[in-house]
Amino acid sequence: MRLLILGRGKTGSLVADVARERHHKVRVIGAAENNDCAALNRETLSEADLVIDFTSPTAVLPNIEACLREKKNMVVGTTGWQADLARIRDAVTQAGTGFLYGANFSVGMNLFFEIARISATAARHGYHGQIFERHHHHKKDAPSGTAVVLRDVIKETGGPELEITSFREGEVVGMHEITFDSPSDRIYLCHDAKSRRGFAEGAVLGAEWLGTRKGFFEFKDIWREL
Repeated sequence: MRLLILGRGKTGSLVADVARERHHKVRVIGAAENNDCAALNRETLSEADLVIDFTSPTAVLPNIEACLREKKNMVVGTTGWQADLARIRDAVTQAGTGFLYGANFSVGMNLFFEIARISATAARHGYHGQIFERHHHHKKDAPSGTAVVLRDVIKETGGPELEITSFREGEVVGMHEITFDSPSDRIYLCHDAKSRRGFAEGAVLGAEWLGTRKGFFEFKDIWREL
């Protein structure tokens, strides 16, 4: 595929490397080239089969809107925009395009979502739960999109709405912890990303899965099909 990758940060650059390893044709556009979506014109987008966005919470919505105008399929790994989820879902439906998003494209983290879903039963046995998330100090949104999904997964499964505590420190790639305490013991669950490679591989596999599909999809619902 011809992939247009938005974002020259650590994850976006790694996505480009993984895509090239998997023999895709890749073009990368960074923030300096795409101020006010200047680079997302008809000519540029006509040369891409699909767009992958790993930018920032302030840039992602204009990028999505520009791509939808040209009816381009998108994979979005940027977080911090989910307050606009319903509006974007409607816009994707109206445009008749394909759209795949995720709070976390790591297969390991999506397995962790399943573990979190099972852990929700602890609340019915007198346990008090909490979520902690740690990321590098460059990350702009807090709590992380992944922590919010963990909270929602537990709540949707009949558990309580757990409090999220966020830390921004050093160069931590991403650590998410769930604890359940009772007077008798403590349950401790943790996913610790050692590198961004898992995010990048998941995003490229997601792009290959999406291809020319139409519809609005979340990575946690489709990752088993990859």
